[in-house]
Amino acid sequence: MNKRVRGFTLVEMLVALAIMAILSVLSWRGLDGMMRSQSQTRQYSDDILVLQTGLAQWRADLDALAPTTQVQGLLPGPLDWNGQAMRLLRRSAAPAATGLQVVAWSRRDVDGTGQWLRWQSGVVRTRGELQIAWQQAGNWVQNPGPEDRRSEVAITPLVQWQIFFFRGGSWSNPLSSDGSAAGAQPAPANAAGSASSVPDAMRLVLTLPPGRALSGTLTTDWVRPTLGGNKS
Repeated sequence: MNKRVRGFTLVEMLVALAIMAILSVLSWRGLDGMMRSQSQTRQYSDDILVLQTGLAQWRADLDALAPTTQVQGLLPGPLDWNGQAMRLLRRSAAPAATGLQVVAWSRRDVDGTGQWLRWQSGVVRTRGELQIAWQQAGNWVQNPGPEDRRSEVAITPLVQWQIFFFRGGSWSNPLSSDGSAAGAQPAPANAAGSASSVPDAMRLVLTLPPGRALSGTLTTDWVRPTLGGNKS
């Protein structure tokens, strides 16, 4: 006599389906959390890499400053900081191009967000080209047009930036009346005046916005290569 095969009841099927649904939801939440974590980690890594690249470019520009003798009678010096922007004259970064380039760094609101920006001219080889490029850098800082914006690169979101100069054995505000007061605060971005002589060292203080891989205050120092054994 054959035994009757007993199947699942409707209640058992519903319970099994409910358990599988719960497990599916838990699994999806776990996968979603992992994907979000990977995305955040990737974004943080990208933010740090971009900032490191920007700081490396900042130091490279300063390391390649043109000698003061090359700008005598043309500019006050190869470097100019007015509290809002840094203009400098450097040796050309292109290996195949012999000449000089004007570079400017500034902070400006772009689409409602403060950005640290870099502008670069083409290679200049004559006194006239140098004067034009220097003026273009100043125009880019004050009132950039479409042509100027095509030569700029956004480095990283930035709340504000400040600069110290190291001269005479102490850090100072480069825009102060004597430029040598020990313990002076760095020049804020809305300060007036000019600082054009190349210091022995420079301290860059960046205030980064919250919500990114790095936030708060970041400080980096640069030492003139002739003083630091070609190390910055």
